[in-house]
Amino acid sequence: MLTQFISRKRVSVLAAVVASAMSVGAAQAQVESIHFLVPGGAGGGWDSTARGTGEALAKSELVDKISYENMSGGGGGKAIAYLIKTAEQSQDTLMVNSTPIVIRSLSNVFPQSFRDLTPIAATIGDYAAFVVPKNSKYQSFTQLAEDYKKNPRSVSVAGGSSRGGMDHLVAALAFKAAGGEPRKVKYLAYDAGGKAMAGLLSGETQVLSTGLSEALSLAEAGEVRILAMTGDERSKVAPDVPTLQELGYDATFVNWRGFFGSPDISDEQAAEYAKVLEKKCMTPRSGQPYGTAMAGLKSSNRAKSLKPS
Repeated sequence: MLTQFISRKRVSVLAAVVASAMSVGAAQAQVESIHFLVPGGAGGGWDSTARGTGEALAKSELVDKISYENMSGGGGGKAIAYLIKTAEQSQDTLMVNSTPIVIRSLSNVFPQSFRDLTPIAATIGDYAAFVVPKNSKYQSFTQLAEDYKKNPRSVSVAGGSSRGGMDHLVAALAFKAAGGEPRKVKYLAYDAGGKAMAGLLSGETQVLSTGLSEALSLAEAGEVRILAMTGDERSKVAPDVPTLQELGYDATFVNWRGFFGSPDISDEQAAEYAKVLEKKCMTPRSGQPYGTAMAGLKSSNRAKSLKPS
């Protein structure tokens, strides 16, 4: 129930901010329909990004018909394979994804690659954060890091991505910066952020590695404390949350979230989707601006046409 409340609240906040950005010099382009494909379960960052963006597009009257589909499995690989297999029938489908699609493709986690899809736009930037339950013994990330260095197996870290995925790697990055062994992280993988949050609150794990936007939603509900975040300076919307850098750990990270189209989408349709999504979207939490910043992911004439002017 709590995770459903958090998910709805996060989507509403994201939609309000994106809609506000889109209202300034709104694009002339308008598409008939968009079907958002989410490669994970409900309540996570991918899900809230897709639904928040869709709600904003609907309110701005830039898209007539919007639908959603959650397709978990294979750390996102199932959705990628589906979009490639159904390319001809998926001309109106946009799959939300983020940094892990590049990590997993380069690591050969699944046979398909982000290069097999059509990059449309990166729209959201979010820092990572480390969260503990309100009743946790850990009052600071420094305390957590010290326990990890003494005995890595004494600290369990939950995340909404698979082993070797972004939430896992960000935790390894932070503990390495603190002087710990990154390969010894005791990581518990959940199907999307919503279930990882539930695991944290139920006591299945001690720490949650997640996006700052998800962490703030939990903190606002009064259930958790945020020990640290991965920005290079404190966020204006979370002034009490220290950065890893100011705690003495040389580690920063920002996760982009954006959209891919099917391999067979036309140049004209890809450009039209890009215009709709390009309305200076800003993340409500980290304030990182993204336009159509995914052009470099695919070396083609289409990708070049999507580079920001």
